[in-house]
Formats: sequence, structure tokens, C-alpha cells
Amino acid sequence: MPSGTDWSGSSRATGLDDPQAIQHAGRELLSLALIDARNGLLQRLAEDESPPALRLALSAGCYADRWIGRHLQRQRGEACDPSAPRLAGVEPRADAWAAGVGEPPTPEALRGYLAETLDITLDLLAAIPAQAENDATLHFYRQALLHEDRLGEALAERLHAGAPPARVERPPLWLPAQRGLLGSPDTRGPDGRGGGLVPHNQRWAHAVAVPEFEIDAQVVNWARYVEFAEDGGYDRSELWSAAGWAWVQAQGRRAPGQVEQFHGAVLVQRGHGAKTALARASAAQPAMHLSRFEAEAWCRWAGRRLPTEPEWERAATAGARHGFVWGDVFEWVAGNARAWPGAGAVPPGCLDAPPPAGSTLGVLRGASYASRRRRAYPQARRFAAPMQDTMFCGFRSCAL
Repeated sequence: MPSGTDWSGSSRATGLDDPQAIQHAGRELLSLALIDARNGLLQRLAEDESPPALRLALSAGCYADRWIGRHLQRQRGEACDPSAPRLAGVEPRADAWAAGVGEPPTPEALRGYLAETLDITLDLLAAIPAQAENDATLHFYRQALLHEDRLGEALAERLHAGAPPARVERPPLWLPAQRGLLGSPDTRGPDGRGGGLVPHNQRWAHAVAVPEFEIDAQVVNWARYVEFAEDGGYDRSELWSAAGWAWVQAQGRRAPGQVEQFHGAVLVQRGHGAKTALARASAAQPAMHLSRFEAEAWCRWAGRRLPTEPEWERAATAGARHGFVWGDVFEWVAGNARAWPGAGAVPPGCLDAPPPAGSTLGVLRGASYASRRRRAYPQARRFAAPMQDTMFCGFRSCAL
């Protein structure tokens, strides 16, 4: 099971926090969750009204407006024609705002747009007849909720809000060889319904053989990462991939993103704008704001390696009773981003489309302490560039 709570401290044991309940959420739970997500988004926006933050929040309204409010085929869900004509939007300036053309929205105008699009979304959701509730008619409402949860998370990352918990180190876990399933199971009935919302990059569960392996019980903490830096990790080209070393040189990197000091104590940036300050990170906290390049270099230095996706998912599902802790930070794993076998065509409005063949995008697994608990389950995946370090991301390692 994941650890921790969302950054605001909520740990409510309700349907709002239940990944399975949210996957299959009907009108009533969706309505509550959409309001809950919007409140969280506005709370974060109140602390950061910079143009980048406004653009992030704008995306919540634009998605709901495009795929729900203006979308005449919204009730068809994934079977809709994404090129079909749409109704006029509630805000004539929204398309220009989203395209970055002309003046950006003021905070007041944006809040008005967000309020109006949410009202329309909730009204249309409530108007769905009870007998018509199914995966198709609810699809875009569930997608809008997923999108808004991720936007709230991105705003928390901009704010450098909170910190993951410090943890007592536990010895690595050894898991025997096993053949199991990777990905989310397809629980749809013969009519293709009943499976709820499953993001495209988690489709579908397929059998994989996982040899025996040893994996860290928790992510690498600052104490372990500082040893790498103090041993000249950022100066030793042999520890880095060619692309990673080029990135280190181009960036002039001497430490992970947001770290201002390593020696004596790890000082990291907290807060945003005028509220930015340095805070001392506990040596037992997960090291975060790490790119995959840095994760790979640390592993080479330590004589270890990143886990594969099958290893990570198996440990997350089977290792909890043995002390496997996840959910503090997103975790880099080995291998590049790709769709699972049998995923099928990318549906309209997809948030997790696989990259083209040959892409170097990496994969992050799990969730972070800023994630809503409804988004924390072992099959969740994210794709990101290997130099990405603005997320609350870290890593754990496996024995060679």
C-alpha cells in the first residue's frame, strides 16, 4: 500500500480517496470528486498566480469545456468522433488564452472561467439519467477529474509544497522468481462496458516472467545520495550515460534540482516567489527532484541498477507486507516509455498517449506525497523526459 497523505494533510478514508471507487465512479461520487479537485486546485492557485501557474489552472477549464461542455458526442465516450463540430465556448477568449495569443487571463477572469466550466460540467453530469450511467457516458467526466488531479499536483510541485516523510532504513527485499501480470486488468464485459476508467498507458494486464531479484525497501534517501555527490559523482563521466554526461555539462550540475547546499546539511528550496526559503532536509527523507540521468549515475556508482517495470510493480503489489514502501515520490524505472501489448488505439482526449517509436522518454511509477490518494495504485505510470527533475521524483535500486 502507498504511504503518506496528500500535501494538504488529508488522509480521509472515503470513496474520494479510493482508487477503485474513483475508477468506477458514478454521478454522485464524480460530482463530489470534481468539486474536491477544484477546491484543491484553487487553494494552490491562491498561493501562486504567476503566468505559468495560471496556464496550468486554465487547462482544467479548457479540458472540461472542450470534451464536456462543447462536445456534442460526449455521451459516446471513447467511441466519439473527436473532429465532430463543437458548440461555442462559454468564454470567447479561452482558445486564445490556451494558445498563448494576446493577453493572458487575469486571476479574476480565470477564476470566473473555472467556476463557469465547473458549473456546466456538474449540471451536465447530473442530467445523465440513472439508467444511462455507464463507462461511455461518464468517460469524459472521469478523464476531467484525472486531468484536474494532475494539475493540482503540478501546482504543488511549482510551490515546492511540503516534503516526503523521513523513514528508518530497512534492508532490501528479496523476491523469488514468478510469472505474473503487468498492467491493469481488463474487467469489461462482453459489451465492452464495466471496466471503469483505465488510462491508456496501463492497458492491459499481460503475463510476464520476473526472475528473482533484490530491491530496496524504500527509495534512496538524502544520506545515501550525498555520499555519491561527495565522492565526485558529478565529476566522473564514467558514471553517466553519454546523454546524461552531456546534460550535466550543459547544466553545470553539482547537485539535484532545488538543492542549494550539500555539505554539512542538505538545504532545499521550499515555497515559491516571495515566500521562497531554504529548509534543511532530513537525511532520512527521500532524495527528490532527481532526473533519471542522476538516478542511473547513482546506480552505477553504487554497483546497482534501476528496477524494471515488472520488478517495481510486483514489489509494490506483493512486497507491502514485507516492508516495501512507496508513494513518497514518483520513482524512475529502467526502460523507455511504451504502450503495453494490446493497448489498442489511443482514445480521444487521452492524457497518456505513448510516444512514437524510438522515443527516449522514461517511465515513472507510483505516486508522490503530493498525489491524491485516489491516484496511488501499483499500475499507475507516467512518461517523462530523462532530464525531468521538477516533479517530486526519486528512485530505488536493485542488485545487479
